[in-house]
Amino acid sequence: MSDPQPGRIREDRWPLVAVAGLLSFVAMLDMNIVNVAQVDIADGLHVSAATAQWAVLGYQLPVVVLLLPVGRWLDGVGLRPALLTATTGFALGSAFSAAAPSAGWLIAARLVQGACAAVLFVLMPVLAIRSVRPHLRGRAMSVPATLGPLGAVTGPAVGGLLLDHWGWQAIFLVKIPFCVLALAVAWRAMPRDGGLTKPDRRSLADAGLVASGVTLLLLSLTLGTWWLALAAVAPLWRWLRGPGARPLTGVLRVPGLLRAHSAVLALAAGFAAMHYVVALHLQREDGVSATTTGLTVLAFPLGMGLAGPVGGRLADRYGPRPVAAAGAALTAAGLLLLVPLGDGWAPPDVAWRLALAGIGMGLNGGPTQALVMDAAPPDRAATAGSAVQLARSLGFTLGPALATAAWGLAGPGGDGARAGLALAATAACLAVPLLARPPRRTAATPLTQE
Repeated sequence: MSDPQPGRIREDRWPLVAVAGLLSFVAMLDMNIVNVAQVDIADGLHVSAATAQWAVLGYQLPVVVLLLPVGRWLDGVGLRPALLTATTGFALGSAFSAAAPSAGWLIAARLVQGACAAVLFVLMPVLAIRSVRPHLRGRAMSVPATLGPLGAVTGPAVGGLLLDHWGWQAIFLVKIPFCVLALAVAWRAMPRDGGLTKPDRRSLADAGLVASGVTLLLLSLTLGTWWLALAAVAPLWRWLRGPGARPLTGVLRVPGLLRAHSAVLALAAGFAAMHYVVALHLQREDGVSATTTGLTVLAFPLGMGLAGPVGGRLADRYGPRPVAAAGAALTAAGLLLLVPLGDGWAPPDVAWRLALAGIGMGLNGGPTQALVMDAAPPDRAATAGSAVQLARSLGFTLGPALATAAWGLAGPGGDGARAGLALAATAACLAVPLLARPPRRTAATPLTQE
């Protein structure tokens, strides 16, 4: 695995693939598990709800704004020290968050966690694909690609259970045993492959430009304040015109990769919009209890979890592109079937449609990641992975914002919900041709396992 050319691997290291899946699950779990504890954190630390919200934002903002700079940095350092350092920092951040005596302490610990999570998000696909031989990449990539989103959708349920029985500190402590297990396996199984290098001033300046631009963009999407999006143009344009963006632009110029990243964004936006509309409509319009709503929405991750390993095996046999496109088509079909539902939604009718969409996402996740990582230049694997993670994060943020706008334009009740679901289905439909169409072959196009 220390070889920069992943195709030269002679021995499969499935324990490291398991580590990639475990850390993807834990890092994504932390994206949503704290949401349910904001009231308890505010009461426990005697702060306002707005201040307690930074227990969530303090993690999410560094994750998103550091993805691209971290990808460039990871392309030039050893995977083993990067993984050990990031996992240790993530675990320590969890421990300090649980022990926080004040809001300032908690926010600082969460910022550390978010920075370490950004490294893990970029590193895990690279670790998975470099731990197995080329003909097993689909199966390997399906592990983090499936377990990561499952961590995101199960976060609120796990957080609620821990909160009811052990208090808000438990939602931070629960991740530490998983980090210790990952560290133990990685310490024994990962070969030594270099060291860490300190980012230079140019890299730090680039990180500042990306951070400010992406933060303004996310705030504009979250708050609906569109002038912030215009303010984000200046720092992002300056970064794109400088040398720091060249690794990313070089990756996106590889035939097919820009379309693959666009498909990831479209599917993430469709999923997030659907999740927002379904949960809101069931509880607010149909009067369904929170428990029944949670069980109904659980059909999506259940379908995804069951289909994820299947998608990896199919990708290894038939190639990642047709499997990824078929998965996107199934997701689009499931979302399209939600649109004709009447004003009164029966949870079973919603659940089987969500399960179909989830099966599609499970089939799509690993093959799409394998498609990207196979096509990316070997020395730019982390950069390609960071771009995928950023596209997914932007999609998760963009989906609910667009669904809210569509709902507002269509009016209250069933019309608004149908408009939001139509938007979600349209986004998923866009991903199908983006993945199905093979790239044009050129002399500079890397060979892929298709």
